[in-house]
Amino acid sequence: MRKIAVAASLLLLISTIGCAGTPAASPTPTQSAGTPTPQLSESNTLVVISHGSFAISDEAKAAFAAESGYEVSYVSPGSAGTIVNQLILSKDVPLGDVVFGIDNTLAGRAIKEGVLSPYSSAALPQAASTLAADQIGSLTPIDYGDVCLNADKAWFEAKNLPIPQTFDDLAKPEYKNLLVVTNPASSSPGLAFLAGTIAVKGDPDYLEYWSALKDNGVKVTQGWTEAYYTEFSGSEGKGSRPLVLSYASSPMYEAGKNAESPTQALLETCVRQVEYVGIIKGAQNEVGARKFIDFLLSSQVQASIPDLMYMSPVDDQVTLPPDWAKYTSMVKDPILLDATVVSAQRDTWIKAWTETVIG
Repeated sequence: MRKIAVAASLLLLISTIGCAGTPAASPTPTQSAGTPTPQLSESNTLVVISHGSFAISDEAKAAFAAESGYEVSYVSPGSAGTIVNQLILSKDVPLGDVVFGIDNTLAGRAIKEGVLSPYSSAALPQAASTLAADQIGSLTPIDYGDVCLNADKAWFEAKNLPIPQTFDDLAKPEYKNLLVVTNPASSSPGLAFLAGTIAVKGDPDYLEYWSALKDNGVKVTQGWTEAYYTEFSGSEGKGSRPLVLSYASSPMYEAGKNAESPTQALLETCVRQVEYVGIIKGAQNEVGARKFIDFLLSSQVQASIPDLMYMSPVDDQVTLPPDWAKYTSMVKDPILLDATVVSAQRDTWIKAWTETVIG
């Protein structure tokens, strides 16, 4: 895999995500002689905060509720970026108990702002330890996927125009007014894609690249749903733009029962995204939050992730659905983001990007 890291030299951005800490055992009466373990909070309710794409089956939800005895509420206040912002603004009055959907572009910010309580689940597969956001278990990886540009194959065939393959292709005049992406200030896929362009173009050269995209008519939406289902021509929205920022797994979703997917991922533009779950600091039900994290790592939930969320489970022992291998383009060389670097540079990048692209 490509590992390009942007550091002080501004030449490197990509590296593997930090190693996980040693999984902790269940709480014991004392941490050491004379040092009591802090009592974990618990209530008969559990509030799960997530982005809108979070999905587990009704059967799984019912099973967790029955086993835990909690009354579980699922709340989706917006995108992952919106959720992190709200967690920070509501530090004194936490929104809920456990949060799903913070990804590796936002993890560093959430950790730095102190809105999470660490927990190292014994249920985390050893293979997933390399996906950890830090060494103390602030966030637990649940799934991963690749943010990539997608193309509407029929549109390009009708126009007798080759599908672009690289970042540079997107700035060519023949692809003017064809691309829609999401705003990195409000969208985690948008931020991942921005970081990917920085990895390829360098800092500050990425701004010149985005200026070229702007001149070539790139459209920016606030979130993925609007970009994919309203602006993109290759899905049910039937918009006017045949190039959209989405995921490597999206063509499989579009395939449905068809022998061939009507869309394809541009594999030279893929950026690895890891999604996490974490305990919200100050939660009224920390015990329940820990149980929910263990639940998301269970074989029942992990096996359902490809079909329900079109991401790959972190449990490498899960048997993937047959169509997953058939329709999903396996990304062999994704851009890997260092959550620490993204956290340190995020605000600077977004401010400069906004001034260049939005004005």
